Amino acid sequence: MSWLRSLIRASSRASPSSTTKSRISDPFSYSLLSCFTTEAARPVQPPPAFSGLRPTKPGEKPRVVVLGTGWAGCRLMKELDTKMYDVVCVSPRNHMVFTPLLASTCVGTLEFRSVAEPIGRIQPAISKEPGSYFFLSNCIGLDTDKHLVECETVTDGADNLEPWKFEIAYDKLVIALGAQPTTFGIRGVEEHAVFLREVYHAQEIRRKLLLNLMLSDVPGVSEEEKSRLLHCVVVGGGPTGVEFSGELSDFIQRDVHQRYAHVKDYIHVTLIEANEILSSFDDRLRKYATKQLTKSGVRLVRGIVKDVKDKMIVLNDGTEVPYGLLVWSTGVGPSSFVNSLQLPKAPGGRIGVDEWLRVPSVQDVFSIGDCSGFLESTGKPVLPALAQVAEREGKYLANLLNKIGETGGGHANSAKEYVYKEPFVYKHLGSMATVGRYKALVDLRQSKEAKGLSLAGFASWFIWRSAYLTRVISWRNRFYVAINWLTTMVFGRDISRI
Repeated sequence: MSWLRSLIRASSRASPSSTTKSRISDPFSYSLLSCFTTEAARPVQPPPAFSGLRPTKPGEKPRVVVLGTGWAGCRLMKELDTKMYDVVCVSPRNHMVFTPLLASTCVGTLEFRSVAEPIGRIQPAISKEPGSYFFLSNCIGLDTDKHLVECETVTDGADNLEPWKFEIAYDKLVIALGAQPTTFGIRGVEEHAVFLREVYHAQEIRRKLLLNLMLSDVPGVSEEEKSRLLHCVVVGGGPTGVEFSGELSDFIQRDVHQRYAHVKDYIHVTLIEANEILSSFDDRLRKYATKQLTKSGVRLVRGIVKDVKDKMIVLNDGTEVPYGLLVWSTGVGPSSFVNSLQLPKAPGGRIGVDEWLRVPSVQDVFSIGDCSGFLESTGKPVLPALAQVAEREGKYLANLLNKIGETGGGHANSAKEYVYKEPFVYKHLGSMATVGRYKALVDLRQSKEAKGLSLAGFASWFIWRSAYLTRVISWRNRFYVAINWLTTMVFGRDISRI
């Protein structure tokens, strides 16, 4: 053991300062020790200044910046030729929502992931190509003279990472920011009502609905409070409001009556509409929908909401309607950011575009989807805020940008000599809506005044499901939707509150 004693004597002769110095000078040891530094000893550093994406240079692929991940923006990104363009997407969400089936997720008919498609699957170049990106951010400013977009990151809160701003230079800009729910300035809507536009809206509705069902079963809850908690009020008789009411009534009839037998007689649904429900549908279909909803237990009330309070709403005639869940679905309008843009506006406050979906007063800027509308000078009416309109606009604009790129006009200010030929023309394919209990409406007329095929009943419900199953973005989500429908039919809806 003489070698061990020699090693101990050699170690004791080494000075502490030299040992410490040798350890700290070792970069690996320093980085390893730094992992155990307390937060108090190591101040949190702000994120480094990020200047953003600078203008593209000659010889590089031109950059198309897309604001938004709705129907219009996602269809455009899917069809855009990424061998010709770099694609940069800016949005506060990293997925597209298949909105026609969103109401089904509120009551467990479908799972939430079945209606959400990641952007990286819609356009793989964003995840793979070196010049293409997705930024989880909001657009907060636009400089059309310098071809710059100012953005601010979306974070989970200042406790994790403070948001910071950056700029993106674009060659072509596509504004596809969608729209926001319309409240008509009614007090209390944003504070107490739940909208139905995003996945997190559906999640909130589902959690609140199931919570009210369980709370109403607790001993000590009065009869009056049970009736309030289990009163679901839907404001707005458009397709979204009617479909949600139908899904909710179906959920009550098939699932609540079996699994919440103690409170099944208290739960009911009220649909409030100022005019006729489903005003864009054929008269015969509207009457059929009214009959089916009433038969399912949905109470139809014609009135205008005047005020929204914590536990009740007040109608224009003074009637007070208590509620436990309030869903607001009265249409959409331009967002505050769209209103703030110094761009031409179409009737209704949307961004004004010409026949080729260009914003005419600026170079290289296009607008599609619910945030845009034809200028009055075009002589065309403002198109409705429908998914099929937005999707068709996205496809048209992608083909147009591909043609511009083929002629060498992809870079900024290089398409001034491009001759625009075929304008965008929208042809309505019809409307569909489900009213629950395996019943649906199919209206294939080109317009409200035109003649065409209209169907109602089980056959329409089968057409409705088949059509939407084929329109779901990916095969993965089609599989999810089909499996969810099958398991719901066999085992009932999932009523877990997660």
